[in-house]
Amino acid sequence: MQQPQPPNGVPVHQLPPLAWQKSRRSNPSGNCVELAELPGGGGIAMRNSRHPDGPALIYTVDEIAAFVLGARDGDFDHLIG
Repeated sequence: MQQPQPPNGVPVHQLPPLAWQKSRRSNPSGNCVELAELPGGGGIAMRNSRHPDGPALIYTVDEIAAFVLGARDGDFDHLIG
């Protein structure tokens, strides 16, 4: 059974312990977003690595898949110059 999804902007300390993962493209200046799978199929949490205790945005697996596939297809290339 899938657990209910926490609200967006939830403080990270209100989430269960998660295995946060950075991109291999992360750099030492902290320009990275980290993702973690929520337990029980509850979605994917995203946080700013420069503010690890700050709020986390929560997305469904389908929402993350749409974003990742769109990024892979170049849909957002215009946003990074």
